[in-house]
Amino acid sequence: MKNDPFFEPVSGAILPRFAGVPSFMRLPVVDAGHERLDDVDIGIIGVPWDGGTTNRPGARHGPRQLRDLSTMIRATHPVSFISPFKLVNCADLGDCPINPADLDDTMVRVTNFYADVKSRGIVPMTAGGDHLVSLPVLRGLASDGPVGMIHFDAHTDLFDTYFDGFRYTHGTPFRRAIEEGLLDPKRVVQIGIRGTMYDGEDIEWGRANGVTIITMDEFADRSIADVMAEARSIVGDKSTYISFDIDCIDPAFAPGTGTPEIGGFTTREAQLLVRQLKGLNLIGADMVEVSPPFDNSGNTAWVGVSMMFELLCMLAVAVDQRG
Repeated sequence: MKNDPFFEPVSGAILPRFAGVPSFMRLPVVDAGHERLDDVDIGIIGVPWDGGTTNRPGARHGPRQLRDLSTMIRATHPVSFISPFKLVNCADLGDCPINPADLDDTMVRVTNFYADVKSRGIVPMTAGGDHLVSLPVLRGLASDGPVGMIHFDAHTDLFDTYFDGFRYTHGTPFRRAIEEGLLDPKRVVQIGIRGTMYDGEDIEWGRANGVTIITMDEFADRSIADVMAEARSIVGDKSTYISFDIDCIDPAFAPGTGTPEIGGFTTREAQLLVRQLKGLNLIGADMVEVSPPFDNSGNTAWVGVSMMFELLCMLAVAVDQRG
């Protein structure tokens, strides 16, 4: 039942936003075993893990700070007037089980968790965690065949190995996902790529395999509408995943991340980009690489949850359109 009062967020006009136990966007917490779990359409999930980080750790603390800052989110989008909590049943599904001492075990746990989420017909909105979390999430969601992806990031995350052959870091998830048949490279679009490089092999490999890579410089020479029209045409009407790394946004706006790169999107540009996703056949999204230790102010997390709300609105429209 839509418009179910159980799935409405608590209003700041009823309970002050600084009060109560924080949940994502003040939604009910519906974790494993809850009697209303199968009534959930979109589940917001934390993955507090940064076992793939190669330099500056801290994204494991992202979900907790994102939850706290998300209490500032209200119910209705200010431009589209979409109210995701009235379109579909949304809930905080809690944090995915992880093992901070074992990368392989964590990826199995995350994969199994998301496979169960998919089996229940729940569309996930994920809060990471470093970007390696996207790989086991996709393993759980793309079991029926490869999906498309629109990826907002400063980096391709298409690297092959680090440290003499190690294949699983936050710089490698989408190379592995393509190799494993989780992503269709001809339906993958990466937007905002920039920064100094190791050698450019990641970009060469991606383009050679059909990935569309739109650098920040190319983005700057085009309009948002033009870039997103191309992205929409590439992913088409088939199943599509959205991955949003907070470092696609310039560190002037979001410094709390492990691998900042100057010259990124403004928060306004990021909002306009995500709003162009409306109507796509979206099966899930993630917001990753928010690292609270690098921004004690919480502003990066506020940017992150604001973009999560933008993404949630697009997911809600997709779920509603699928009936």
